[in-house]
Amino acid sequence: MGFIWSTIISVYSDFREFRREFVGYLVRALRICGVYAEAGKKVFVTRLYRQRGRYVKRFVHSGMAGITALGVMIAPIVAQEFPGATVDPWAAQSPLSVLSVSATDTTQTVIANQQFRSEIVEYVVQEGDTISTIAQKFDIDSDTVKWQNDLTSDNIKPGQTLEILPVPGISHKVAKGETVHAIAKKYDVEPQNIVNYPFNSYVNDETFELAIGQTLIVPEGIKPSVAPSSPRRQRQITPDAGTVVASGSFVWPAQGRITQNFIWYHPGIDIANKQAPNILAADSGTVIVAGWPDNYGYGNRVIIDHGNGMRTLYAHLSRVFVATGQAVNRGAALGQMGSTGRSTGTHLHFEVLRNGVQISPLSVLQ
Repeated sequence: MGFIWSTIISVYSDFREFRREFVGYLVRALRICGVYAEAGKKVFVTRLYRQRGRYVKRFVHSGMAGITALGVMIAPIVAQEFPGATVDPWAAQSPLSVLSVSATDTTQTVIANQQFRSEIVEYVVQEGDTISTIAQKFDIDSDTVKWQNDLTSDNIKPGQTLEILPVPGISHKVAKGETVHAIAKKYDVEPQNIVNYPFNSYVNDETFELAIGQTLIVPEGIKPSVAPSSPRRQRQITPDAGTVVASGSFVWPAQGRITQNFIWYHPGIDIANKQAPNILAADSGTVIVAGWPDNYGYGNRVIIDHGNGMRTLYAHLSRVFVATGQAVNRGAALGQMGSTGRSTGTHLHFEVLRNGVQISPLSVLQ
């Protein structure tokens, strides 16, 4: 028995000695590696310093190549996260059930045409230029040029640099505490006009929160305390919904105030009415979309195929009364005006499609 215990104690003592020597070996090895690494680093840094940027291009090019390769690898993964980004809202399939909900999801604005300018540009005045000719060249009005450049008269001179807005209106630098509604009131426009402009950005796309110091484009805005020199768009009141116009083809889908007309980034008209009346079919046809089938900013919508190359779209509804495949008559109630989707208040967004091309609804309603 004593022999066994002495053997165990001997083995345990040998093991402790081995462990101590092994740990000491590892520590010495790491120290030696550290010394060599530090020496190598000093040599490398010294050579870089002496070359003074000779290898900068190589590093930059290698880095860009790596970033490009990474982008190619993760692109399919990113694309899967946004499966509806390329969906045509006119062609969206509708669920068979009728939706009668108020949703608050906010999505991206559909941009009608990407070829138009999105930012403020600078223009150098040429010999013979006038404010009027410059405004005409950029498809805006003279007031927009004067307000953006703080001009109190029409006098300009060659070589002068002017800032040119992408659309008629005014730009605004956001101050602390300002909201879309407050800015819209200041420049005598509807908040929806600001939101509809697709190149305005927000801290929060659901609440339209603004960042202090950001520049906001206010389409059709009027500079406070300044009378426009050219006639501005008159706010139009629609006739009673369902009243047949002179053409006899389309009826007005809703009664209210037209707050925004057809423009390249807004392919329809907005009709606002705080009373939230029912929305009526502009003409007879078949419902091909009813509800909120995707994540677009149209919210609850109805699309009608009139069977003669014409289609109409009714968006931002609070409730939908019809279902896909249902035949409706001219003047039939499709739903109730609301503020679902990308909207700042109760209104109807109304679009007309003729042979696959979006046209101004006023061309068939008046």
